[in-house]
Parts: sequence; C-alpha cells; structure tokens
Amino acid sequence: MTTLYVDADACPVKAEAERVAVRMGVEMVLVCNGGLRMPTHPLVRLQIVSEGPDAADTWIAQNCGLGDVVVTGDLPLADRCIKAGARVVTHAGEELSDANIGPRLAARDLMADLRAANPFHPGSGGTFGKAERARFLSTLDRVLGAARRAG
Repeated sequence: MTTLYVDADACPVKAEAERVAVRMGVEMVLVCNGGLRMPTHPLVRLQIVSEGPDAADTWIAQNCGLGDVVVTGDLPLADRCIKAGARVVTHAGEELSDANIGPRLAARDLMADLRAANPFHPGSGGTFGKAERARFLSTLDRVLGAARRAG
C-alpha cells in the first residue's frame, strides 16, 4: 500500500500534499521535529521525531520503500529514498529519480564549495508562488497516482 511521506520541517506545500493524498485515499505522514498542528483528517498523521540534525530524514529513509512517495527538498534524503525504492517529488514539483539525482547532488556539492570559497556569494533563494505550487500539485498527482496503480 502506498504511503506519502512529507519532510515537513519548512515544507511549503504541506496543505497541497494533504489535498492530493486525501483525494486519492492515500495515507500521509508528516515527519518533523515538532511545532506542527495535529492533522484532523484520519488519513493524515504526524510523526514527531527527536530533535537533532537529520532525525526526520533518518526516520523517513528507514520507513519509506517500494511504492511510496516522498516529498522533500533535501537532496541527500531524496537519494536515500530513491535507493529504498520510493519515488521522490521536490517542493518545486520536480520528480527525482536514479536518472537525475546524481547530477543534482554534484551541483549541490559544487555550490556548497563555491559558497565556502566566497562567503559574499549570494544564495540561490528564489520566490515560491502560485506557479511553483501548481507545478508541485500536478507532479504529485501524477507520481502518487502512478505509485498507487503500480502497488
């Protein structure tokens, strides 16, 4: 059975993910260190993990598997989930897979090196608006639907 896992700390699309999961009748697990309201829908549950770096990531990676879908913007977590057999969707609506995670991780590492070499280099932070939310909804709908059919 398919489960939708959401790396919920700082996730800008929790409400959108919940709408898709509820519409499709898929269990959704919001994983975080705390600070979120308890979900009211019976298909949605909150998994609070211990404080600390990567505690939510570790929990998700250990619990997801074949047929599941994970929503995260964390590329190392995405890589671990893909290796576990899950499908991954970023907050911006990009599906990550074996075919594209390697280059994305390499680019991430390169940018970290560039920022370390030049602390005055501006970050790549952009805006997150209606177009990004729409792209996320479309991709999640497609990926979650495919995962349900395959499972």
